[in-house]
Amino acid sequence: QEHREGKYLQNGTVLWLTGLSGSGKTTLANHLERILFDQGKLVYVLDGDKIRNGLSSDLGFSAEDRFENIRRIGEVARLFTDAGLIVIVAFISPFRKDRDSVRMAMTPGRFIEVFVDSPLEICEKRDTKGLYKKARAGMIEDFTGISSPYEPPLSAEVHLRTDKETIDESVGKVLHYLKGALLFHGQ
Repeated sequence: QEHREGKYLQNGTVLWLTGLSGSGKTTLANHLERILFDQGKLVYVLDGDKIRNGLSSDLGFSAEDRFENIRRIGEVARLFTDAGLIVIVAFISPFRKDRDSVRMAMTPGRFIEVFVDSPLEICEKRDTKGLYKKARAGMIEDFTGISSPYEPPLSAEVHLRTDKETIDESVGKVLHYLKGALLFHGQ
């Protein structure tokens, strides 16, 4: 890991974007990935849809299955950081204890929690897949924010308000944090 990070001039790190469905996690993750990639960084986005359709296709949405889903993505992200990559994880990950368990499995300072905060009513307006309508109609059980709780971070390293900030402002806040955290070598 040390040799890879020296060669890549970056520390393997997880940026864990958490928030309600429709808060802007995947949009932010993709913009951030593009900027970091254009800067020559080794970076990759893991989002809920990618993982749910593959690695976690055998899981449902019970509390136990949600924990296992987060455990799996946390382990994949940890392996990527061991390889020296910056991994941007865009997952609702509604429970603090699940996010904290991933943080505890990481090398200290290599897990950066980014709270992508937007009010439920804004997230519902942004819902291009119609998931909130289905959840309110009882067609989706255990839907975070409607029939299942979301526990916001108590002390995220970065707190974004995507209902009040532009995408560029939100990405800028994350990049500012990364620079201050000395994630990149020689910069």
